[in-house]
Amino acid sequence: MKPVIGCLGAGRMGRGIAVVFAFAGHQVVVVDFKEREASAFEALAAEARAEIRSTLEILSRIDLLPPGLVPTIAERIRIMPRQEADAVLPRCDVIFEGVPEILGLKQAALAETSRLAGEGPIIASTTSTILVDDLAGSIEHPGRFLNAHWLNPAYLVPLIELSPGRLTSPEVTARMKTLLEGIGKVPVVCAARPGFIVPRIQSLAMNEAARMVEEGVASAEDIDKAVIYGFGFRFAVLGLLEFIDWGGGDILHHASRYLVEALGDSRYAAPDIIAANMREGRIGMKTGQGFMNYEGVDQAAYREKRLAAFAAALRAMGLAREPVV
Repeated sequence: MKPVIGCLGAGRMGRGIAVVFAFAGHQVVVVDFKEREASAFEALAAEARAEIRSTLEILSRIDLLPPGLVPTIAERIRIMPRQEADAVLPRCDVIFEGVPEILGLKQAALAETSRLAGEGPIIASTTSTILVDDLAGSIEHPGRFLNAHWLNPAYLVPLIELSPGRLTSPEVTARMKTLLEGIGKVPVVCAARPGFIVPRIQSLAMNEAARMVEEGVASAEDIDKAVIYGFGFRFAVLGLLEFIDWGGGDILHHASRYLVEALGDSRYAAPDIIAANMREGRIGMKTGQGFMNYEGVDQAAYREKRLAAFAAALRAMGLAREPVV
């Protein structure tokens, strides 16, 4: 029998996670954890059900879900008021907290959730800004607690960043990974550091894009075209660190030095690990070692596989052309 999933908070994240698990055949309970009058809760529940139904209908229109299954999947999700949390939370195997990003609010919600649910369920916060160890003190039996950062829209983006804390049981992290992989997601594990992985990278990229508009480097439209058809196109196939290895860390080293000098800004400087890798001969594919290990890899076959993935992406974007004969 599939684990029962609890979503704490009936906002966008709770609804999105509910869709993901219901789609994968799980029973889901979405608990509105805000005190409301009965009429206010009914209005919220109706809104949540309508949004969930609308999301499923969109998935059917974009060919990810047969239309006839929309009602079946929607019926797997129940929206419950806070007053019934003590009855439904103990029946959950995993609970995802998604209340607003306010430390005190999350701490209070997690404390009450762990008390009401008992020691059985794994509890995960979906926060992108508050570290797991700053929340774990609110949890009874904190070994079953970790952060699980979903990216919006949760029902489409495969990645989930798992951030276990000092007290998190390794078994709990492993169980969470297995659960998420079982519904088609791609979990990664990162240390309890501010920004996790994706927010740190994307904040730099988004700020730089805005800064280029500010500086008159290019129009917003052309910058976004450059990201979609160049930056995004390449990194949808090759990861950032794999791309460094593909071209060579020495190229990044010299390009970074040029940008620092030409633009007069140290924010373009390469980190120490790039210079250290160069000293140690870990330049990338051409030396067999970089951020990744390529020793024993058939590099010609590896490159061709990656180029085939680029070609598939090109076809998906409608940009593949037939040769002129």
